[in-house]
Amino acid sequence: MHIVVIGAGVVGMTTAYFLHREGHRVTVVDAGTGPGQATSMANGAQLSYSFVAPLADPAVLPKLPSWLLGQDTPLRFRPRLDPDQWRWSLAFLRACTRSKSRSTTRELLALGLYSRLCVHDMIRQVNPDFDFSSSGKLLVYQDAAAYAHALSQRDYQATLGCEQRVMDRQACLDLEPALADIGPSIKGAIYTPTEDAGDCLRLCTELERILRAAPDPARFHFNTAVRSLRTERGRVVAATTQAGELDADQFVLASGMGAQSLAQGIGLNLQIHPLKGYSLTYALAPDSIAPQASISDIRRKVVYARLGSRLRVAGMVDIGTRNHGIDPARVRSLERDVAQFFPRLNPAEAPQAWAGLRPARPDGKPLIGATPYRNLWLNTGHGGLGFTLAAGSAKMLADLMRGRSPAVDATPFALA
Repeated sequence: MHIVVIGAGVVGMTTAYFLHREGHRVTVVDAGTGPGQATSMANGAQLSYSFVAPLADPAVLPKLPSWLLGQDTPLRFRPRLDPDQWRWSLAFLRACTRSKSRSTTRELLALGLYSRLCVHDMIRQVNPDFDFSSSGKLLVYQDAAAYAHALSQRDYQATLGCEQRVMDRQACLDLEPALADIGPSIKGAIYTPTEDAGDCLRLCTELERILRAAPDPARFHFNTAVRSLRTERGRVVAATTQAGELDADQFVLASGMGAQSLAQGIGLNLQIHPLKGYSLTYALAPDSIAPQASISDIRRKVVYARLGSRLRVAGMVDIGTRNHGIDPARVRSLERDVAQFFPRLNPAEAPQAWAGLRPARPDGKPLIGATPYRNLWLNTGHGGLGFTLAAGSAKMLADLMRGRSPAVDATPFALA
Protein backbone atom coordinates (compact mmCIF):
# COMPACT_ATOMS: atom_id res chain seq x y z
CA MET A 1 0.00 0.00 0.00
CA HIS A 2 1.31 3.47 -0.88
CA ILE A 3 1.00 5.95 2.03
CA VAL A 4 1.73 9.68 1.92
CA VAL A 5 2.81 11.08 5.30
CA ILE A 6 2.29 14.85 5.48
CA GLY A 7 4.83 16.27 7.91
CA ALA A 8 8.52 15.47 8.52
CA GLY A 9 8.83 16.41 12.17
CA VAL A 10 9.55 13.71 14.72
CA VAL A 11 5.93 12.48 14.64
CA GLY A 12 5.88 12.29 10.84
CA MET A 13 9.32 10.66 10.62
CA THR A 14 8.56 7.99 13.22
CA THR A 15 5.23 7.39 11.47
CA ALA A 16 7.09 6.90 8.19
CA TYR A 17 9.55 4.55 9.91
CA PHE A 18 6.93 2.27 11.47
CA LEU A 19 4.77 2.22 8.34
CA HIS A 20 7.80 1.37 6.20
CA ARG A 21 8.69 -1.40 8.64
CA GLU A 22 5.22 -2.82 8.01
CA GLY A 23 6.12 -3.17 4.33
CA HIS A 24 4.24 -0.15 3.01
CA ARG A 25 5.57 2.14 0.29
CA VAL A 26 6.01 5.51 1.99
CA THR A 27 6.29 9.07 0.70
CA VAL A 28 7.00 11.94 3.11
CA VAL A 29 6.16 15.52 2.12
CA ASP A 30 7.05 18.66 4.07
CA ALA A 31 7.43 22.40 3.51
CA GLY A 32 10.83 22.48 5.23
CA THR A 33 14.25 22.07 3.69
CA GLY A 34 14.65 18.73 5.47
CA PRO A 35 13.21 16.71 8.34
CA GLY A 36 12.69 18.24 11.75
CA GLN A 37 12.87 21.87 10.66
CA ALA A 38 9.92 23.19 12.71
CA THR A 39 8.89 22.21 16.25
CA SER A 40 11.30 19.26 16.34
CA MET A 41 14.40 21.35 15.65
CA ALA A 42 15.49 22.36 19.16
CA ASN A 43 12.88 21.17 21.63
CA GLY A 44 13.50 20.25 25.28
CA ALA A 45 15.29 16.99 24.29
CA GLN A 46 13.71 15.06 27.16
CA LEU A 47 11.89 11.79 26.56
CA SER A 48 9.63 12.18 29.59
CA TYR A 49 7.49 9.07 29.35
CA SER A 50 6.30 9.35 32.97
CA PHE A 51 5.96 13.14 33.19
CA VAL A 52 2.86 13.56 31.05
CA ALA A 53 0.33 15.30 33.30
CA PRO A 54 -1.60 17.75 31.10
CA LEU A 55 -1.36 21.52 31.34
CA ALA A 56 -5.15 21.55 31.83
CA ASP A 57 -5.38 20.99 35.59
CA PRO A 58 -7.38 22.60 38.41
CA ALA A 59 -4.12 23.99 39.82
CA VAL A 60 -3.79 26.40 36.87
CA LEU A 61 -7.04 28.28 37.62
CA PRO A 62 -5.65 30.46 40.47
CA LYS A 63 -2.70 31.34 38.24
CA LEU A 64 -4.78 32.82 35.42
CA PRO A 65 -4.48 36.47 36.59
CA SER A 66 -0.68 36.28 36.61
CA TRP A 67 -0.69 34.70 33.15
CA LEU A 68 -2.79 37.54 31.80
CA LEU A 69 -0.91 40.37 33.51
CA GLY A 70 2.63 39.09 33.98
CA GLN A 71 5.52 39.91 31.66
CA ASP A 72 8.03 37.35 32.95
CA THR A 73 5.84 34.40 33.97
CA PRO A 74 6.71 30.93 32.64
CA LEU A 75 3.27 30.78 31.02
CA ARG A 76 1.93 33.92 29.36
CA PHE A 77 -1.49 34.38 27.78
CA ARG A 78 -2.13 37.18 25.30
CA PRO A 79 -5.77 37.45 24.14
CA ARG A 80 -6.27 38.08 20.41
CA LEU A 81 -9.24 38.78 18.19
CA ASP A 82 -9.03 35.16 17.10
CA PRO A 83 -12.15 32.98 17.37
CA ASP A 84 -10.05 29.80 17.25
CA GLN A 85 -8.02 30.99 20.24
CA TRP A 86 -11.13 31.65 22.29
CA ARG A 87 -12.75 28.33 21.36
CA TRP A 88 -9.52 26.54 22.30
CA SER A 89 -9.24 28.50 25.58
CA LEU A 90 -12.80 27.68 26.61
CA ALA A 91 -12.25 23.99 25.85
CA PHE A 92 -9.02 24.18 27.87
CA LEU A 93 -10.87 25.61 30.88
CA ARG A 94 -13.52 22.88 30.61
CA ALA A 95 -10.71 20.32 30.83
CA CYS A 96 -9.36 21.86 34.07
CA THR A 97 -11.22 19.50 36.39
CA ARG A 98 -9.70 16.94 38.71
CA SER A 99 -11.49 14.00 37.08
CA LYS A 100 -10.55 15.06 33.54
CA SER A 101 -6.94 15.75 34.50
CA ARG A 102 -6.65 12.36 36.21
CA SER A 103 -8.13 10.44 33.28
CA THR A 104 -5.92 12.31 30.78
CA THR A 105 -2.85 11.58 32.91
CA ARG A 106 -3.78 7.89 32.98
CA GLU A 107 -4.23 7.74 29.21
CA LEU A 108 -1.07 9.70 28.40
CA LEU A 109 0.98 7.68 30.87
CA ALA A 110 -0.10 4.43 29.19
CA LEU A 111 0.96 5.84 25.81
CA GLY A 112 4.17 7.27 27.28
CA LEU A 113 5.31 3.99 28.82
CA TYR A 114 4.47 2.22 25.56
CA SER A 115 6.42 4.84 23.63
CA ARG A 116 9.48 4.07 25.74
CA LEU A 117 9.27 0.43 24.63
CA CYS A 118 8.95 1.53 21.01
CA VAL A 119 11.93 3.92 21.26
CA HIS A 120 14.15 1.20 22.70
CA ASP A 121 12.91 -1.28 20.10
CA MET A 122 13.74 1.21 17.32
CA ILE A 123 17.22 1.70 18.78
CA ARG A 124 17.79 -2.07 18.82
CA GLN A 125 16.55 -2.39 15.25
CA VAL A 126 18.36 0.46 13.47
CA ASN A 127 20.59 2.17 16.09
CA PRO A 128 20.07 5.83 15.09
CA ASP A 129 22.79 8.21 16.28
CA PHE A 130 21.05 11.08 18.14
CA ASP A 131 22.94 11.62 21.43
CA PHE A 132 20.59 9.21 23.15
CA SER A 133 21.07 8.60 26.87
CA SER A 134 19.13 6.84 29.62
CA SER A 135 20.16 9.02 32.55
CA GLY A 136 16.77 9.39 34.22
CA LYS A 137 14.88 12.57 35.08
CA LEU A 138 14.93 14.61 38.29
CA LEU A 139 12.07 16.96 39.19
CA VAL A 140 13.40 19.60 41.59
CA TYR A 141 11.01 21.45 43.92
CA GLN A 142 11.83 24.69 45.72
CA ASP A 143 8.30 25.30 46.98
CA ALA A 144 6.86 23.16 49.77
CA ALA A 145 3.26 23.36 48.53
CA ALA A 146 4.22 22.39 44.98
CA TYR A 147 6.24 19.48 46.37
CA ALA A 148 3.28 18.27 48.42
CA HIS A 149 1.08 18.39 45.30
CA ALA A 150 3.75 16.46 43.39
CA LEU A 151 3.85 13.73 46.02
CA SER A 152 0.10 13.27 45.60
CA GLN A 153 0.55 13.05 41.82
CA ARG A 154 3.41 10.58 42.29
CA ASP A 155 1.23 8.37 44.52
CA TYR A 156 -1.48 8.38 41.85
CA GLN A 157 0.95 7.53 39.05
CA ALA A 158 2.40 4.71 41.17
CA THR A 159 -1.00 3.00 41.02
CA LEU A 160 -0.63 3.09 37.22
CA GLY A 161 2.74 1.30 37.19
CA CYS A 162 5.00 4.36 37.10
CA GLU A 163 8.35 3.93 38.89
CA GLN A 164 9.34 7.17 40.65
CA ARG A 165 11.53 7.73 43.72
CA VAL A 166 10.95 10.41 46.34
CA MET A 167 14.18 12.13 47.39
CA ASP A 168 15.08 14.55 50.14
CA ARG A 169 17.55 17.39 49.59
CA GLN A 170 20.67 15.36 50.32
CA ALA A 171 19.65 12.42 48.12
CA CYS A 172 18.94 14.89 45.33
CA LEU A 173 22.42 16.43 45.66
CA ASP A 174 24.06 13.02 45.89
CA LEU A 175 22.43 12.05 42.61
CA GLU A 176 23.17 15.35 40.85
CA PRO A 177 26.09 17.30 42.42
CA ALA A 178 25.67 20.09 39.83
CA LEU A 179 22.70 21.29 41.93
CA ALA A 180 24.91 22.12 44.92
CA ASP A 181 24.60 25.90 44.45
CA ILE A 182 20.82 25.83 44.93
CA GLY A 183 20.94 23.07 47.55
CA PRO A 184 19.62 25.15 50.47
CA SER A 185 16.45 26.04 48.56
CA ILE A 186 15.54 22.46 47.55
CA LYS A 187 12.47 21.15 49.38
CA GLY A 188 12.57 17.75 47.74
CA ALA A 189 12.75 15.93 44.43
CA ILE A 190 11.19 13.09 42.47
CA TYR A 191 13.48 10.91 40.36
CA THR A 192 12.32 8.70 37.50
CA PRO A 193 15.17 6.38 36.45
CA THR A 194 13.48 5.17 33.25
CA GLU A 195 13.46 8.55 31.44
CA ASP A 196 15.70 9.21 28.42
CA ALA A 197 17.08 12.16 26.48
CA GLY A 198 18.20 12.76 22.90
CA ASP A 199 18.52 15.23 20.06
CA CYS A 200 15.14 15.28 18.32
CA LEU A 201 16.44 16.94 15.13
CA ARG A 202 19.22 14.37 14.80
CA LEU A 203 16.70 11.55 15.24
CA CYS A 204 14.67 13.01 12.37
CA THR A 205 17.71 13.22 10.08
CA GLU A 206 18.82 9.73 11.10
CA LEU A 207 15.41 8.28 10.26
CA GLU A 208 15.57 9.96 6.86
CA ARG A 209 19.00 8.37 6.26
CA ILE A 210 17.75 4.96 7.38
CA LEU A 211 14.60 5.13 5.24
CA ARG A 212 16.51 6.27 2.17
CA ALA A 213 19.00 3.41 2.57
CA ALA A 214 16.36 0.71 3.12
CA PRO A 215 15.19 -1.77 0.49
CA ASP A 216 12.30 -0.13 -1.39
CA PRO A 217 13.41 3.22 0.07
CA ALA A 218 10.97 5.87 1.21
CA ARG A 219 10.62 8.95 -0.99
CA PHE A 220 10.91 12.49 0.34
CA HIS A 221 9.55 15.75 -1.04
CA PHE A 222 11.02 18.70 0.88
CA ASN A 223 10.43 22.39 0.14
CA THR A 224 6.95 21.17 -0.79
CA ALA A 225 4.06 22.67 1.14
CA VAL A 226 0.75 20.82 0.99
CA ARG A 227 -1.85 23.47 0.25
CA SER A 228 -4.99 21.38 0.40
CA LEU A 229 -6.46 17.89 0.28
CA ARG A 230 -8.65 17.01 -2.70
CA THR A 231 -11.53 14.72 -1.79
CA GLU A 232 -14.11 12.73 -3.73
CA ARG A 233 -16.91 10.53 -2.39
CA GLY A 234 -15.60 10.31 1.15
CA ARG A 235 -11.94 9.73 0.26
CA VAL A 236 -8.83 11.85 -0.18
CA VAL A 237 -7.66 11.41 -3.76
CA ALA A 238 -4.65 13.73 -3.70
CA ALA A 239 -2.56 16.13 -1.66
CA THR A 240 -2.23 19.36 -3.64
CA THR A 241 1.17 21.07 -3.50
CA GLN A 242 2.80 23.93 -5.37
CA ALA A 243 4.65 21.27 -7.38
CA GLY A 244 1.51 19.37 -8.35
CA GLU A 245 -0.60 16.62 -6.83
CA LEU A 246 0.53 13.58 -4.84
CA ASP A 247 -1.80 10.61 -4.98
CA ALA A 248 -1.71 7.53 -2.74
CA ASP A 249 -3.83 4.76 -1.27
CA GLN A 250 -3.75 6.30 2.21
CA PHE A 251 -2.79 9.69 3.71
CA VAL A 252 -1.56 10.58 7.20
CA LEU A 253 -1.78 14.10 8.63
CA ALA A 254 1.27 14.44 10.91
CA SER A 255 2.18 18.06 10.27
CA GLY A 256 1.51 19.63 13.68
CA MET A 257 0.13 23.13 13.21
CA GLY A 258 -0.24 22.52 9.47
CA ALA A 259 -2.65 19.68 10.14
CA GLN A 260 -5.20 22.09 11.62
CA SER A 261 -5.56 24.21 8.47
CA LEU A 262 -5.50 21.22 6.10
CA ALA A 263 -8.21 19.48 8.12
CA GLN A 264 -10.33 22.64 8.28
CA GLY A 265 -10.19 22.77 4.50
CA ILE A 266 -12.14 19.49 4.37
CA GLY A 267 -14.53 20.28 7.23
CA LEU A 268 -12.67 18.86 10.24
CA ASN A 269 -11.71 20.93 13.29
CA LEU A 270 -8.86 19.22 15.16
CA GLN A 271 -8.75 21.94 17.86
CA ILE A 272 -4.98 22.38 17.55
CA HIS A 273 -3.57 25.70 18.76
CA PRO A 274 0.06 26.87 18.97
CA LEU A 275 1.83 27.10 22.34
CA LYS A 276 5.08 28.94 21.72
CA GLY A 277 8.17 27.75 23.53
CA TYR A 278 11.85 28.68 23.67
CA SER A 279 15.13 26.84 24.04
CA LEU A 280 18.81 27.58 24.51
CA THR A 281 21.60 25.20 23.52
CA TYR A 282 24.88 25.60 25.37
CA ALA A 283 28.22 24.23 24.21
CA LEU A 284 29.94 23.10 27.42
CA ALA A 285 33.53 23.88 28.35
CA PRO A 286 35.70 21.10 29.88
CA ASP A 287 35.27 22.63 33.36
CA SER A 288 31.51 23.26 33.07
CA ILE A 289 29.43 22.33 36.11
CA ALA A 290 26.49 20.85 34.23
CA PRO A 291 24.00 18.10 35.07
CA GLN A 292 24.21 14.56 33.76
CA ALA A 293 20.59 13.64 34.41
CA SER A 294 17.66 15.42 32.80
CA ILE A 295 16.31 17.97 35.25
CA SER A 296 13.11 19.98 35.54
CA ASP A 297 13.06 23.18 37.58
CA ILE A 298 9.43 23.03 38.64
CA ARG A 299 9.31 26.57 40.04
CA ARG A 300 10.27 28.20 36.75
CA LYS A 301 8.99 25.40 34.47
CA VAL A 302 12.40 25.01 32.79
CA VAL A 303 13.88 21.69 31.64
CA TYR A 304 17.55 20.75 31.22
CA ALA A 305 18.81 17.85 29.10
CA ARG A 306 22.40 16.77 28.52
CA LEU A 307 23.27 16.03 24.87
CA GLY A 308 26.87 14.87 24.94
CA SER A 309 28.99 18.02 25.20
CA ARG A 310 25.90 20.27 24.95
CA LEU A 311 23.15 21.27 27.35
CA ARG A 312 19.66 21.94 26.04
CA VAL A 313 17.52 24.26 28.16
CA ALA A 314 13.86 24.79 27.30
CA GLY A 315 10.85 26.50 28.77
CA MET A 316 8.15 29.15 28.46
CA VAL A 317 4.62 28.82 27.12
CA ASP A 318 3.21 31.75 25.18
CA ILE A 319 -0.48 31.40 24.27
CA GLY A 320 -1.75 33.88 21.74
CA THR A 321 1.03 34.14 19.19
CA ARG A 322 1.46 32.33 15.90
CA ASN A 323 4.83 33.69 14.79
CA HIS A 324 8.17 31.90 15.04
CA GLY A 325 10.13 35.04 15.93
CA ILE A 326 12.44 35.04 18.94
CA ASP A 327 11.39 37.50 21.67
CA PRO A 328 14.66 38.82 23.18
CA ALA A 329 12.95 39.39 26.55
CA ARG A 330 11.94 35.72 26.76
CA VAL A 331 15.49 34.64 25.89
CA ARG A 332 16.95 36.91 28.58
CA SER A 333 14.49 35.48 31.08
CA LEU A 334 15.54 31.94 30.22
CA GLU A 335 19.21 32.90 30.48
CA ARG A 336 18.57 34.34 33.97
CA ASP A 337 16.89 31.09 34.98
CA VAL A 338 19.96 29.15 33.88
CA ALA A 339 22.34 31.52 35.69
CA GLN A 340 20.37 31.13 38.93
CA PHE A 341 19.97 27.35 38.71
CA PHE A 342 23.51 26.54 37.49
CA PRO A 343 25.67 29.59 38.32
CA ARG A 344 28.88 27.66 37.53
CA LEU A 345 27.72 26.31 34.18
CA ASN A 346 30.60 28.13 32.42
CA PRO A 347 29.57 27.49 28.78
CA ALA A 348 32.17 27.56 26.03
CA GLU A 349 30.24 30.26 24.14
CA ALA A 350 26.95 32.14 24.06
CA PRO A 351 23.93 29.83 23.73
CA GLN A 352 21.99 29.29 20.52
CA ALA A 353 18.43 30.55 20.95
CA TRP A 354 15.40 29.02 19.25
CA ALA A 355 11.62 29.38 19.35
CA GLY A 356 8.95 27.01 18.05
CA LEU A 357 5.20 26.39 18.10
CA ARG A 358 3.95 23.31 19.93
CA PRO A 359 0.73 22.00 18.31
CA ALA A 360 -1.50 21.53 21.35
CA ARG A 361 -5.04 20.37 21.91
CA PRO A 362 -7.11 21.69 24.85
CA ASP A 363 -7.04 18.52 26.94
CA GLY A 364 -3.40 17.71 26.15
CA LYS A 365 -4.09 14.50 24.23
CA PRO A 366 -3.00 13.97 20.60
CA LEU A 367 -5.27 12.69 17.86
CA ILE A 368 -4.26 9.25 16.58
CA GLY A 369 -6.40 7.20 14.24
CA ALA A 370 -9.10 7.36 11.59
CA THR A 371 -11.18 10.25 10.26
CA PRO A 372 -14.57 10.35 8.50
CA TYR A 373 -12.58 10.11 5.24
CA ARG A 374 -11.94 6.42 4.63
CA ASN A 375 -8.25 6.77 3.73
CA LEU A 376 -7.22 9.76 5.86
CA TRP A 377 -5.53 9.19 9.21
CA LEU A 378 -4.34 11.47 12.00
CA ASN A 379 -1.19 11.53 14.12
CA THR A 380 -0.99 15.09 15.38
CA GLY A 381 -1.66 17.54 18.22
CA HIS A 382 0.99 16.27 20.67
CA GLY A 383 1.75 19.67 22.20
CA GLY A 384 4.95 19.56 24.25
CA LEU A 385 5.01 15.74 24.22
CA GLY A 386 5.74 15.16 20.53
CA PHE A 387 9.24 13.78 21.05
CA THR A 388 8.14 11.72 24.06
CA LEU A 389 5.06 10.15 22.44
CA ALA A 390 6.18 10.01 18.80
CA ALA A 391 7.33 6.39 18.64
CA GLY A 392 4.36 4.99 20.57
CA SER A 393 1.91 7.10 18.56
CA ALA A 394 3.46 5.96 15.27
CA LYS A 395 3.35 2.28 16.23
CA MET A 396 -0.25 2.67 17.40
CA LEU A 397 -1.22 4.25 14.08
CA ALA A 398 0.60 1.56 12.08
CA ASP A 399 -1.39 -1.09 13.95
CA LEU A 400 -4.69 0.72 13.40
CA MET A 401 -3.99 1.08 9.68
CA ARG A 402 -3.31 -2.67 9.51
CA GLY A 403 -6.59 -3.40 11.28
CA ARG A 404 -4.81 -4.67 14.40
CA SER A 405 -5.60 -3.76 18.00
CA PRO A 406 -2.71 -1.67 19.38
CA ALA A 407 -0.95 -2.68 22.59
CA VAL A 408 -2.43 0.45 24.22
CA ASP A 409 -6.09 1.40 23.98
CA ALA A 410 -6.41 3.88 21.11
CA THR A 411 -9.95 4.99 22.00
CA PRO A 412 -8.92 8.05 24.09
CA PHE A 413 -6.96 9.45 21.13
CA ALA A 414 -9.67 9.03 18.50
CA LEU A 415 -11.24 12.00 16.72
CA ALA A 416 -14.62 12.51 18.39
